[in-house]
Amino acid sequence: MYSVCYLQSPCGWIAVEDDGNVLLSVHFTTQPACLPSPSPLGQKALCLLGEYFAGKRPVFNLPLAGRGTPFQQAVWRALQAIPYGQTRTYGQVAASIGRPKAVRAVGQACHVNPWGIIVPCHRVVGASGKLTGYAGGLSKKEWLLNWENAR
Repeated sequence: MYSVCYLQSPCGWIAVEDDGNVLLSVHFTTQPACLPSPSPLGQKALCLLGEYFAGKRPVFNLPLAGRGTPFQQAVWRALQAIPYGQTRTYGQVAASIGRPKAVRAVGQACHVNPWGIIVPCHRVVGASGKLTGYAGGLSKKEWLLNWENAR
């Protein structure tokens, strides 16, 4: 059963979509017209995101939809290994999955990551350390990194 629920976070509204078994997406959105009741999985995701924004650094051990290419899935697993408050470059992520020349493809996998914050693509930066690309917008990426570094 498809469900969508929302969290008003310190950096904007977040939508959590699930099918009752796996998370389908977590993304920034505009203020919803109504706040539907979350599914049990949606409630768990909202709780963990609430802990994240309370500075408690939760581990997001939530079931994720098994979509994406094998390469994208490898990138998303590598992103989940980046510790809270730290960053990696696209090149470091590419090297960590055994594909050191696939830097642009790592960037594309980050761009299509359906589970923002939970699969922390905001922790990936350019080779010079510069903030580049984020589906939620660079201002949100900067906010999330600053938030984590202040904790």
